[in-house]
Amino acid sequence: MEQRFESFTVLIAKISKNMRKIKNHEMLEYGLKSPHISCLYYLYLDERLTAKELCEKCEEDKATISRSLEYLEKNDYIACETTDKKRYKTPLALTEKGREIGKKIVDKVSFFLDEGGFGMTEEERAVFYRGLNTISENLERITKNHYRKEEHL
Repeated sequence: MEQRFESFTVLIAKISKNMRKIKNHEMLEYGLKSPHISCLYYLYLDERLTAKELCEKCEEDKATISRSLEYLEKNDYIACETTDKKRYKTPLALTEKGREIGKKIVDKVSFFLDEGGFGMTEEERAVFYRGLNTISENLERITKNHYRKEEHL
């Protein structure tokens, strides 16, 4: 049991650390950080998203997404479609510059996913992601049922 816990936590942490390193290194020339990359990635795939939708897709808090969107808008990667609504619910879209970088991000993500899964068959990959998803959903259920926001772990 102890070995399983150590393997799981250490491997997940190592994967996360390496993904951050890859994101930061690959986008250094553009001055983009990990949350910026996630926003551009999802906007490229979905074309138009609100800040609220980006929070959900990126699994980031409202403050992180807000800072990221401010940076991306200031640097001409994204634009708001309208100012009629509350900012949080305003659809955002990539500019031409944002689409160019978004395409590069999608291509790089595809490359690193292929390289990261090198040596795995499609069946192994499907089982792996199914298992990872099950673990994630179970842990999310546990935290929702047993911990309140105001409680500290």
